[in-house]
Amino acid sequence: MFALFVAGGVPRCRTAHAATPSRAECVVEVSSRRILHKRNEQTRLPMASTTKILTAIVLIEDCPLDDRVTIPNEAVGIEGSSVYLRAGEEYTVEELLYGLMLRSGNDAATALAIHHSGSVEAFARVMETRAALLGATDSRFANPHGLQNTDHFTTARDLALISAYAMENKTFRRIVSTKYYEPRAWKNKNKMLWELPGAVGIKTGFTTAAGRCLVTAAQREGMTLVSVVLNSPDMYARTAELLENAFSAYRMTQLCSREAAICGCRVLYDFFYPLTTAERKKVRVIPVLDRPQPAQAGEIAGRLQIMLENNLLFSQNLYMMESTPTVMGQTICGSINF
Repeated sequence: MFALFVAGGVPRCRTAHAATPSRAECVVEVSSRRILHKRNEQTRLPMASTTKILTAIVLIEDCPLDDRVTIPNEAVGIEGSSVYLRAGEEYTVEELLYGLMLRSGNDAATALAIHHSGSVEAFARVMETRAALLGATDSRFANPHGLQNTDHFTTARDLALISAYAMENKTFRRIVSTKYYEPRAWKNKNKMLWELPGAVGIKTGFTTAAGRCLVTAAQREGMTLVSVVLNSPDMYARTAELLENAFSAYRMTQLCSREAAICGCRVLYDFFYPLTTAERKKVRVIPVLDRPQPAQAGEIAGRLQIMLENNLLFSQNLYMMESTPTVMGQTICGSINF
């Protein structure tokens, strides 16, 4: 009734030697938000320009891409990385987003923040609210670009959750995976797009206080991973190492299918989860039927639970495929082990 699907392999890039670990690290699978690797993942640290990941997704969700933005004086001459905006110029939100994510323009971040909320301070409050909704509860934001501020910090875990959410947005993903933005002759600063097989984004960062920071997304064999390294002396090599290890250890595994008949019932959603070879032997799929009355086709008949040892991974309703007069009542219809 159930099938286990594990995709095949692709060529891997290997680092020549073990890279220096970062001050904090986290690797997460995007669709499940499962953390596959962590190191000091809840330590609060500055994150430099990786801040712009949240800035970008807020703008993408809240503002039309073709909105016209007149560059304010406050956005001109911001220290650090810049796309050299001039007061009074007009750009679209989309153009500024490319300047933000490819060239890491602090001036673009400021212009977008003011366009969205009227001021940098007001936009920072929006950032904190949005981050909290994504489960990033150990982060604070004082600006849209990541320049040093004692009230501006995140954790590797929080930044991984924010980034995984952002990578599910098609517009965000299109922007951060772009190597060149031809209309403005902007080249993406993120070397991983050229050097790591399957890389699809997302953002570099550096300040003296934050050190070298890198958030990278890569997709292989139907699985998309996000790696976060904060204060990482070997940020590119360490990121490649973490992602190669995770892709080698885990496979995206289908644990239930809408096409499968389960004790005369069906589910509405397919469910995929990243698992190691050893973990796949410990997964149990448990259909529980609990209708006290005769069931009609399409009615809820119970629920499907998917367990990894004693941990519940997933639960969804089971629906009758055909009408039945049978009284079922809290019946476990065969626990299925892989």
